[in-house]
Amino acid sequence: MSTTTSQAGIRSIRGYISWYWFPTIGSIVWIATLLGLLITWISDGSPYYDSMDPSGQTIAYISDIGADYLKPLFITGSSITSVCFVLSLLGARWLRHRGRILPNTSMAQRVLSIISIVGAAIGGVGLILLAVFDTRRYVTLHRVFLAVFCGGVLISALGTVLEYWRLERNHRTSRVLTISMWTKLAFFVVELGLAVTFGILMRNRKHNAGAIVEWVLGILFTGYLLSFNLDLLPAAKSYTGQFKDVELTPPPTSYA
Repeated sequence: MSTTTSQAGIRSIRGYISWYWFPTIGSIVWIATLLGLLITWISDGSPYYDSMDPSGQTIAYISDIGADYLKPLFITGSSITSVCFVLSLLGARWLRHRGRILPNTSMAQRVLSIISIVGAAIGGVGLILLAVFDTRRYVTLHRVFLAVFCGGVLISALGTVLEYWRLERNHRTSRVLTISMWTKLAFFVVELGLAVTFGILMRNRKHNAGAIVEWVLGILFTGYLLSFNLDLLPAAKSYTGQFKDVELTPPPTSYA
């Protein structure tokens, strides 16, 4: 078999098996998990769970439903989503290093990329553990791991936004990169605001409003994970080093 034929075969396989699978699978699994929990709770007649506040809470948190007989679904969905989240960021880092998508142009960008991966790993571990240590049997641990999940995701999102902002300054002709950056920035700002609101509502025992905010946060996370398709899809048809020699836009300052 010739080298050309072999490379063509690899590119053909890559069109079906690529890094963009991870954000796609992760987002599908996560939204399916949320819908499974929500639809089950509604179809069961919106029951009151033992983990719910007896002083007026009527809307279940995601974790309230996930602590009951659907706990295996919650753990499985959280685990798959967490792994796909981390692999999406690892994929972006690897593909930039290989020149199959627009590469990083400074050490600062690489450091920010690593920070985003570490944040995702912390958040992913937090998500898995909050599902395992459910809110009915392990209230304190569950809340600790919920904070770990939120903190890890926000750190990861901030690292990604800063990396893309600095990268976009060198690739201003890349419309996809610009859209991806602004999409992730919007997510970070909205999620940060909702996370703070969620914490305040829980502290003040406004559980119905807090539950609604938590469901919104969960659904928005689906969109954030899916946004990595903007970054990873081009690699399905690219080859190693293709973007290494892309002409850079001179930055407005010397530190970019």
